[in-house]
Amino acid sequence: MWDYHTPIEEIMETLNEAVKSGKVRAIGMSNCYAWQLAKANFIAEKNGWQRFVSIQGHYNLMFREEEREMKPFCEDSNIAMTPYSPLASGRLVRDADFSSKRILEDNVQRSKYDNTAMQDNIIIERVRELAEKKNLTKTQIALGWLLTKVASPVVGATKISHIEEAVKAIGVSFTEQEISYLEECYVPHKLVGVMEFNHA
Repeated sequence: MWDYHTPIEEIMETLNEAVKSGKVRAIGMSNCYAWQLAKANFIAEKNGWQRFVSIQGHYNLMFREEEREMKPFCEDSNIAMTPYSPLASGRLVRDADFSSKRILEDNVQRSKYDNTAMQDNIIIERVRELAEKKNLTKTQIALGWLLTKVASPVVGATKISHIEEAVKAIGVSFTEQEISYLEECYVPHKLVGVMEFNHA
């Protein structure tokens, strides 16, 4: 992710050396603003260095802030998006009243979603409704939607069934009306964690 304490020129030159030496095939960044990714790649191009070819950001049906700047920039620049948290820390696929130790104690995921929980619950309910209508699981709907936006989401799995369920999402298709139904209730979310503060 973006380092506010080291000149980006040093970082890009060092990463370029790693690629030239054969230790790294390609480079990517995580959790940054679109202007930071653009600046890094501009400096790389200016110096004939390896550019960032992928970005890993927080992106799912309940957190779509990447659509404002990052997604259009990546599409225009042919940069792959490999978003994490495609199920919103599991919230997209659990009942709204579900509770667990992680839900109670994971302050990071709570900071991402608690402030918009009422509106997000509408999205969760629509995922459930569409899953029933299409005879699919909620995971297939949530991941299937994300696969209409990007090619390679990062899926966290602690059980074989999680992998199997993720694979089933690959063939899921939606009508334009279904996509609109899932998306239309979205409200902006504040940036949290490493994205919350501008350290520049």
